[in-house]
Amino acid sequence: MARSMGAVRLKKANPSTLAIGTLICVIILWFLVGSSGPDFSASRKAAAASHPLSPPTFPFRKSRSGSFKKPPPIAHYNLNNVTTTPHPAENRENVLILTPMTRFYQEYWDNLLRLSYPHELITLGFILPKTKEGNQATAALQKQVTKTQKYGPEKDRFKSIIILRQDFDPPLASQAEAERHKLENQKIRRAAMAKARNSLLFTTLGPLTSWVLWLDADVIETPPTLIQDLARTNESIIVPNCFQRFWNPEKNAMDERPYDFNNWQDSDTALEMAKKMGPDDILLEGYKELPTYRTLMAYLYDPAKYRFETIPLDGVGGTTLLVKAAVHRDGAMFPAFPFYHLIETEGFAKMAKRLGWQPVGMPHYKVGYATVARA
Repeated sequence: MARSMGAVRLKKANPSTLAIGTLICVIILWFLVGSSGPDFSASRKAAAASHPLSPPTFPFRKSRSGSFKKPPPIAHYNLNNVTTTPHPAENRENVLILTPMTRFYQEYWDNLLRLSYPHELITLGFILPKTKEGNQATAALQKQVTKTQKYGPEKDRFKSIIILRQDFDPPLASQAEAERHKLENQKIRRAAMAKARNSLLFTTLGPLTSWVLWLDADVIETPPTLIQDLARTNESIIVPNCFQRFWNPEKNAMDERPYDFNNWQDSDTALEMAKKMGPDDILLEGYKELPTYRTLMAYLYDPAKYRFETIPLDGVGGTTLLVKAAVHRDGAMFPAFPFYHLIETEGFAKMAKRLGWQPVGMPHYKVGYATVARA
């Protein structure tokens, strides 16, 4: 006779097992449908823009595909509340670092990451030419941006990053240093640089920006406290002294030399030369064909003197240049045309002075330019 089968009894699950299983399911679902953007902290999420037309000061966070797209927000800003103080980090002041870039130097990016100024208060802006070299630089830059912004620690991530491509052709086929610094190439080269700087500035300057730091793509050595050090002077336009490392065959060793000769105090000789020039002529510095006898800050460096000493300047370079955003908002830009026989950054200094802003230099504070390759 066949044995009848009794009812099967299921063992009651342990409550802790159910809780762990539920938690695992929730985590899996979060990874599947969650945002793929960087894991911003609550403070960064609160400041993030929710629409692509929001002011560029804030990072834009893409919404999930298929979700309802909000209309552009209407934002009200009181620019009188934007401060520029000698203690910008303590006062949470936003800094915009702008770099015209043709070549990408890994050392430049590494130096940016070493800046001790809170990165959540820094917006980066770049403009690159549409050339083969510019395309290579853009690809290398975007690789580092992704590495830092998506996978890097939160302390290294910047508030937002904007990359622009020039809408005009570069005036020189070669960006080799010798070609860039030929006297006959200076007017067209620096006019193009002025256009690039203005495009970058006018596109990225946000309503909450307090400071603008112009930093050349070749600057690979600065103190981590660069922004705080320059801002502590409480000056409106500040430039440090720039030096370049190179192989000195006479010493058979690495050496350094002054680099940026656009930081200067005017001379009577230069002013007289300008009076005799035609309306479209420009006066350039650092060329034996144009002996201006200006006082060049590049030659005033003295390691024994006070590092934060400042001197008034009539011309500035853009190698490393910190500007209060109010100066640019007041109309000071980079003339791509002869402005009192000056152009680009030197023309900017002249324009700023005529608007009532006095540029100053820090002759004993050094930053480093890219090293010249050994021959």
